[in-house]
Amino acid sequence: QGQLVESGGGLVQPGGSLRLSCAVSGSIIRINAMGWYRQVLGKQRELVASIGRSDTVNYADYVKGRFTISRDGAKTTLYLQMNSLKPEDTAVYYCHVLGSQLPLGILRDYWGQGTQVTVSS
Repeated sequence: QGQLVESGGGLVQPGGSLRLSCAVSGSIIRINAMGWYRQVLGKQRELVASIGRSDTVNYADYVKGRFTISRDGAKTTLYLQMNSLKPEDTAVYYCHVLGSQLPLGILRDYWGQGTQVTVSS
């Protein structure tokens, strides 16, 4: 069973909105950073947005002003609100956590299974 489970992807028209959610397993007890990445077939996975341990938020230039990343206080759910979607936003979106399942364990990358977002008329 995956530690990260995404939901909320789908088909939307250009200019529309979608909200992605990522449920984080309670087995990940120490979280350093959380974020969303996306990947188009044949291309490298790229960062969309991230939240650091001190709540510092970082966005890729191509989503600034359109996407908003957020999380609940307990860090059990990560969100990505996507507005003004464009066809070039079409990709598989992945949830990412840098964390550990042990209190003093080495940090490692956790990935969700991905959710498809298609922007098309």
